[in-house]
Amino acid sequence: MTFTLPALPYSKNDFGDLISPETFDYHHGKHHNAYIVKANELVAADPALQGKSLVELIELTAAHGPKGLFNQVGQIWNHSFYWLGLSPEKKEPTGALLELINEAFGSVDALIEKLKAEAVGHFASGWAALNLKDGKLEVTSYHDADTPVAHGAVPLLILDVWEHAYYIDYRNARPDYADKILRNAIDWDFVAQNLDGLGLTRADQPGKAS
Repeated sequence: MTFTLPALPYSKNDFGDLISPETFDYHHGKHHNAYIVKANELVAADPALQGKSLVELIELTAAHGPKGLFNQVGQIWNHSFYWLGLSPEKKEPTGALLELINEAFGSVDALIEKLKAEAVGHFASGWAALNLKDGKLEVTSYHDADTPVAHGAVPLLILDVWEHAYYIDYRNARPDYADKILRNAIDWDFVAQNLDGLGLTRADQPGKAS
């Protein structure tokens, strides 16, 4: 097996009403795992793809295809990075990250509102994201399985806005999900750590040759 489902860095019971254990069961245990199973099948069928890391496969398939594999590996990385960016303990930005937030948006609340607007305004499935670009913070979004890895971005945080991320707990109320997660469940220490430019590697997995 080339890639495996990464363990959650917390218990699926830790988030209370913000993210239910049932959501983790489906979102992590079924959806995330399904991307891994399919990616492993596709890689196993093509010797030219074997031995490449998750990030290497994303970069390769973003440029040259196949699109089917890109969708799987992009979703694996996005989900892995998403889990790492969550915290059951409410945290606040500090230090260099807080300075960058204030410089770019004026306040933490303004950044959260910007990220929320990006998440809510994003049509259909995808991801809202906070990246570092030319030393400054940038809010953007990605459609479907697209990922910051495919665009050479320096990722700091990503928020899943596919329906499977929130439908069990929030039904179709994406604004409520985005607001509650962004205000109460972001691991701002992880976001700050990614200012070192190594965020891509934190959700990567090494490849294995058959």
